[in-house]
Order: sequence, then C-alpha cells, then structure tokens
Amino acid sequence: MFSSDDLLQIKERGSDTSLIEEQIQYFVDGFPFLPLSKAATLGDGIIYLSDEQVAELAAEFEKNTAEGELALLKFVPASGAATRMFKSLFSFLEEGKTDSSVEAFFTRLSEFAFYEDLQDALASDGHDIRTADRQLLVDYFLTDKGLGYGNLPKGLLEFHRYDERPRTPLEEHLVEGALYANAGGRVQLHFTVSPEHRDKFEKLVVEVLPTYESRFGVKYFVSFSEQQASTDTIAVNLDNTPFREKDGRVLFRPAGHGALLENLNALEADIVFIKNIDNVVPDRLKEPTVAYKKALAGVLLRYQKRIFGYLEKLDNSQDAGLIQELDDFLRQELCIAPPAAFSSWADQEKVAYFRQKLDRPLRVCGMVKNEGEPGGGPFWATNADGSASLQIVESAQVAMDDPAQRTTFQEATHFNPVDLICALKNRQGTYYDLRRYRDPKTGFVSTKSKDGKDLKAQELPGLWNGSMADWNTLFVEVPLITFNPVKTVNDLLREQHQ
Repeated sequence: MFSSDDLLQIKERGSDTSLIEEQIQYFVDGFPFLPLSKAATLGDGIIYLSDEQVAELAAEFEKNTAEGELALLKFVPASGAATRMFKSLFSFLEEGKTDSSVEAFFTRLSEFAFYEDLQDALASDGHDIRTADRQLLVDYFLTDKGLGYGNLPKGLLEFHRYDERPRTPLEEHLVEGALYANAGGRVQLHFTVSPEHRDKFEKLVVEVLPTYESRFGVKYFVSFSEQQASTDTIAVNLDNTPFREKDGRVLFRPAGHGALLENLNALEADIVFIKNIDNVVPDRLKEPTVAYKKALAGVLLRYQKRIFGYLEKLDNSQDAGLIQELDDFLRQELCIAPPAAFSSWADQEKVAYFRQKLDRPLRVCGMVKNEGEPGGGPFWATNADGSASLQIVESAQVAMDDPAQRTTFQEATHFNPVDLICALKNRQGTYYDLRRYRDPKTGFVSTKSKDGKDLKAQELPGLWNGSMADWNTLFVEVPLITFNPVKTVNDLLREQHQ
C-alpha cells in the first residue's frame, strides 16, 4: 500500500506506519457507536448549585489559590479560522448574493467594534465609509486591502468596544485569566494556534500585556503551541485507498480538536481551565462566568481531596465497610455504575476496580440548559468494561438508526459549552499521561473534497469527548449567560457582545 517514499513521508511527520494502517482500518470498518444508558439530568448526573453554594465554593477556591501554591492554567483552543463567520459576506462579495444577515450587517455596521478600524482602512485609500458602496465595504473588511478579517483567526478579531480601544477575544481571555486563573498574582495562559497566525498572536500579546498587567496587578505567562503534524490523519479515496495529491504524496489532514490532547498533555499545572476562544463577553457581563469558574474549580478541589483520601484509605484498609462506602461513593457521587457481575466479585477484585476508577484524571464540566444550540450532550454511557459513566457525547457517536438510542439522545436537557476544569496530577503529584485515558474508537469520518476529487477524512476523538472518555467526570449546571459563542459576524450584534 505504501511506497518507500510514502514511508519516508510518514516518518518525517513523526508518525508510524502501524498507526496509519489503523486509521485506514477505521475507514473500512467505521467507528463503533457509543451505547447510551440514559441522559444525564439534574439530580441524576448533573449537579445543581444554589447561589449560596456557588459563593462558598468560589471562596474555597480563592483561599486555596491565594498564596500561589497551586499552579493554575487557562487553556484556550484558538486555531480556528474566522472564515465561517463570514459565509454570507463572502457570497455577497464573490457572487453578489444577499440575504437578511447581509442586510443586517450593513444596516448596523457602525455598531461593530471594528467599525473605526474599517473606517480608517477605507480612508487611507481615499474612501469615505459613509458613502462607499457595499461591495467596496465588504472587500476592505474581508480582504487584505483593508482589515483582512476573512483570513484571520477568531482570536484576533475585534469583538467588543471599550472607551480606550476595542478588545479581541485573546484580550478578553487575558482579562478572564486575571479574574479566576490568578495564583498569587501569577496568571498562565496557553493558546493553541495555527502556524500561519502564530506571529500575529505573539505580536498582539507583546503589545497589550503591559496594559493588563498594570490594570490587574498581575504577571502574565503566555505560551503558544501548534497542532502537531504527527496527529494529522491520513485521507483516503472513497475506496479507502490513500488519497494522493497532484505530486503523488499522501494527503494528511488536521484531525480536529481531539489532536490537542497532545498539546494539553505537554503542559504543567495543577488545575487547567478549558474554554473556547470565541466564548467571551464584555467586562459588564463577566461576573457570572468568573463566579461559576471559581465554583466549578472549588467542586474539583473538593472531589479531588475525597478521591485522594479514599486511595489513601485503600492503602491501609480493605474491610467490608470501606468497600461498601466506596461502592456508594462511585455510584452516587462519581456516577460510575459497575458491571452487572460486580456483586459476585471477590473483595480483591472490587478493590482493584476501585483503585483503577479512582486513580484517573478528574474534570468538572459546566452544562447549560439545551435551547437548541449544537454541541455534545451529557449522558450516562456504557463503557467497554461493562461499567457506565458520565460522558459528553456528540450525535455522530450515537446509533441514530436505533429508535431507542435516538430517543435517549433527544432526551438530553443540557449540553456542554466547552466549559471544563481539569486536574492532571495523581495523589503523588505526578502528571497523568492523558493519552492513556482516551477512547480511540470514538473518532469521526466525514466526506470532503480536494482539487475536485471526493475524499474521506478522519477526526481523532474530540478533546472533551472521546479523548477524555476514561476520566472521572462531574457535570454541574451553569447559567446560560456563561455561554456566548460567536458563530457568525452578526452574533456580535447580540446584546451580550455590545
């Protein structure tokens, strides 16, 4: 299947032939569906916090981090291009097509945070934004004649207007970092970016850090990484043979956000906050986000302490009382139901099972009420070992042709807005190898095209789906105001972004 040139290409990418052959086999066989037991709901997999509990947990977290003894890190996937935000505007620019979203863009143009920059770009070439025709406006907005927004990542676009200057999502994350990922004045942020835009991110950070360090009295430590070429997956023709580019080389494609597991695995921190680049709001609306981020981190620290305590108890005692206590803790609080034959197991087998389930990375995931937004939902899912546990599940992972599974999926009351707090160390303070806790059988296959030819592409298990499938997982309801993504440019006209 592979020539000597192919083998050299694979080696140069940092991968190996056996992994590529495994990927091709997934194209042939498909990925197995994840069996759903039931939807996670409030009181049955999703924790509800009262206002008093939110305040108490946030205070606990602040107390634990005030002296800087815990290393905190904010992890932001930021490589996504903004191209899809401007789909309608590109259609207008290239084909003259208009629709209601295009009309709204022009009607409310002056309300966007980037309006003044667009005005300046036009003026530099002798154009007046008030009299310029629509085609010229969009040309200067999307292309390098002006702002070049059609070729930039979301993280570098001006989202919000402030008195001093507009703010990009990257800057909003810097502000958020100072407000809840602040360990004794030390604020660490890590952005995953695309290679072609890394220099622009780094340039912006250099420009703005002094302002935010002065404003919040903190010291920022900002780092960047790129999706590793070794995580790219092979593309195949419709007959599952390797897809080749015009020069004969095998085509490899980025494998989705699941590839970022390698980036996360290389970082060092006690607690990691994960949040998408476009889910930010102006300062006047940040309070609920900050309060719940701290509260969720407080939940994580409480459960981590209890888990470590139980592991220590197992080192000293394995009596029937402790076994029953652990059985209750896993079932009722960690939401892990053991295999059907569990009751017939010998005590030694039960203890080994408890150790294996407790000694894993831990995450707390915010869940908002489902109001029709796309995204993975919270479910009890059946694992390969026969146990059931909490998983974030996408529709592509579910056997929708099975009426019962389809019904279960549709019964989800909440979804995950990519709001995660993670603990990456074990009881001894050693970092887990996160790659050991992913489910490689939860990838995705999709149909794409290149150079006019159809191909099949493969994504690795999503970072917060299959890549964290074997983590201890807690779901906590968070208010909808904490979820404000920007999928189209006109989303910036919503009250939450003005």
